[in-house]
Parts: sequence; C-alpha cells; structure tokens
Amino acid sequence: MEQPEGFVDPKHPNKLGSCFSIKDLGEAAYILGIKIYRDRSRRLIGLNKSAYIDKVLKRFKMENSKKGLVPIQKGTILSTSQCPSSKVEQERMNAVLYASAIGSIMYAMICTRPDVSYALSMTSRYQQNPGNSHWMAVKSILKYLRNTKDMFLIYGSGEEELVVKGYTDASFQTDRDDSRSQSGYVFIMNGGAVSWKSSKQDVVALSTTESEYIAASLAAQEAAWLRKFIADLGVVATIQDPQEIFCDNEGAIAQIKEPRAHQKTRHIERRFNYIRDEVEKGKICIRKVHTDQNIADPFTKLLQRTKHESHTCSLGLRYSSDWS
Repeated sequence: MEQPEGFVDPKHPNKLGSCFSIKDLGEAAYILGIKIYRDRSRRLIGLNKSAYIDKVLKRFKMENSKKGLVPIQKGTILSTSQCPSSKVEQERMNAVLYASAIGSIMYAMICTRPDVSYALSMTSRYQQNPGNSHWMAVKSILKYLRNTKDMFLIYGSGEEELVVKGYTDASFQTDRDDSRSQSGYVFIMNGGAVSWKSSKQDVVALSTTESEYIAASLAAQEAAWLRKFIADLGVVATIQDPQEIFCDNEGAIAQIKEPRAHQKTRHIERRFNYIRDEVEKGKICIRKVHTDQNIADPFTKLLQRTKHESHTCSLGLRYSSDWS
C-alpha cells in the first residue's frame, strides 16, 4: 500500500526521525497485547490474545479450571429474578469482581474474539446487582476462553479481490425481563471478521420480522461507517460497490425493499427505515441467506457445540494447525 501523497519526502527519507525521537523496530510482533503472526508464503495473517487471556484467567483464579466447549450452554436462561434476594447473598456477591470480569472479557472480545459477543451481551446486563447464576455464566465464558485461547483471528481467504460482506440476524424477545429482542451483525473481509456487534434492542419488537428489520438497519449504519473507513485506506477497490448484507428473514427483506407501511409494520420507528434509504440509493444490496449459512447467528443466540464451532470457523477463528 502506497503512502498518501505528500507523506514521503524523497529528498529527506529520514525527515520524520529527525523531528521525533523514534526507533525502527521492524515488523510489529505485538500491538496492544495482540500477537501478530504472519505466513507470507500462504498470504495469511493471524491475531491472537492468548497472553492476555492467561492474565485474565490468573486474575480470577480460573487458570486451572475445566475447559469449556461453548461460551455458555444452550438453554441457559438469565434474568433479574436470579439477582440476590437477601442481604446475606448480596454481601457475598459484592465480594465478586463481576464488573471487572465483564470488562476483561470485553477487551478480548473487541480485539479478536467475536465468538463470545452474545454471551458477553447476556451477562453484562446484570453488573449492577449480579447473582450467583450470572457469575456462573461469566465463569463459563472464562472456561471457554481457556480452552480456545490459542485461536487466531485469521485473514487471508485466497481471493484475488478484497470484498466486504455483511451478515445480520435477530432473535425475537429473548430477554425474559423486558421482552426485547437481540440484534447481531458481522462484516467479513478476506476470510476474517473485521466488525461485529451483539446487542439488545432498545425497543420491543412485536414480530420476528420487525426484530430482523431493526437488526438490519443497525447493520446498515455500521456498513456506512465501514465503507468510509475502508475507502480512506484505499486498499479495497470494490468498496464503492453496493455493500452486500445477508439476512435470513424473507419478511424483513420484503419490508426493506418495499417502501410502504402495512398495518403490522406502520408503528415501526422511522429511524429504522435508514436501511430502506441506503438500499434505494444503491449503497446497500440486501440478500437472502439460509439460516444455517448466516454467520451472524451466534451473535443472537446460544448454539450447540457443533453449530457454534462451524460459525466460529466462518468468522475466521482457527487454530494455527488448521491454517492449511
């Protein structure tokens, strides 16, 4: 990648070094605690947070715990009804570093571990008054991270042309306390996830279609930012083409493509019509994907081990032994 015009002065190649006290250390091996691994022969690059995860496990005395196969077991239900109901229980939970554990996991999730996004979204809702069930769920995430700490977020799909693809999903009224749904999206480039999010929606959706429509609109907002960011880098020639976003709900897709208000959807807040505008302008192309191939699925629900592992691989998370 060439430097921006005017950034390099051929007559003074060391000009920056003369202005500031800098030292050329060669290729970076670590950045912000993220280990960088390169395999130039196969045109692959991998990012890993194993050293950081080891520190987190040691801090919470989980370095010798059992190893988890999934972040949280499918069927696990969390709610405010599991918060401490007695003063004794509350005092006992006050000694637990719940919020600190959530924050520690969040940093790993943001950097290289999109596979724990939904589990973290579930458990982070109870930081104000966590109960033992909530803490067991957090420990389950830590056990899973212990088992998978050597995973790399790998980029290098072998494609000749870099293309960004987006996936969006929603789960209907999953929160037991306020009946709100869960949104999730992920954008893939060169075989690995580059942007992802799992979050509870801030309104109550009245149907599966509505929850999927809201989730798609949130993905469209992220796509707009991602397009601008990548365009400034100048490394993806196709970034000005319509951004593909894949959705597995036909009702939501029809609602996006059809600019009319029906009796069952006319109550939807106008801000969520943002994706309609982006589609009409030709900036976004919404496409149907089968549920089993929707990479955003693990951002909205707990999955069984086999399905979770399949989606994890699709996100670009693999062990170094699986790179070939």
